[in-house]
Amino acid sequence: MTIYAENILLCIAIPLAVSLMFTRGESRRFVAAFLIGMGMCLLAAYISGFISLVTGLSEKDTAVFLSPVIEEVMKLVPLMFFFLLWDMKGRGLTNVAVAIGAGFATFENCCYLLSVGAESLFFVLIRGMAVGVMHVESVLALAVWFLIAKRLRALSFSTVLGGVALATTFHAIYNLLVSKPGASTVLGYIFPPVTALAMFLLYRLLRPQFARVNGDGSV
Repeated sequence: MTIYAENILLCIAIPLAVSLMFTRGESRRFVAAFLIGMGMCLLAAYISGFISLVTGLSEKDTAVFLSPVIEEVMKLVPLMFFFLLWDMKGRGLTNVAVAIGAGFATFENCCYLLSVGAESLFFVLIRGMAVGVMHVESVLALAVWFLIAKRLRALSFSTVLGGVALATTFHAIYNLLVSKPGASTVLGYIFPPVTALAMFLLYRLLRPQFARVNGDGSV
């Protein structure tokens, strides 16, 4: 089934863009980052599709070898913009990261469900808990990585590459697991929510450490 991703993006983005006129502070920044995440998803699809067409990669090979790199880099770009240009830190940066990941995941899920159908509630829930969570936690992990590196005065080009490599590896492992039906697919669906729970528990454990950075206990 052919879908028109640009039209879908406009349909979702217009009311969110209008809401920017009536919001301030963190709420406006979150909505703006959410919109940016959706835009990055569309650009990533363009780039992946173009490279796949030029190289002749199959849909499966593109999903496993190509898409994780492109999508994580596209999420990295706006995150670095907020981090370096606006010198955001602590909770401000993690909120932006969550919004970028949520926007990316929301738009991707909308396009996917429109193309394959949403008759099965179980499938829809799995899609949201697996792919949706995976996109959010990969960019959130990048934000935390940068905050820790900055605190340790170890932020450099190699540090950024290392963070992107970790996020890409996590993304690629998920795509590889779900690319083959069977037990590996079930494991792939479980992988993101379990990782998200582990990240949350680690966040609770390290929260006092972040409090030393911000002076108010915020992350």
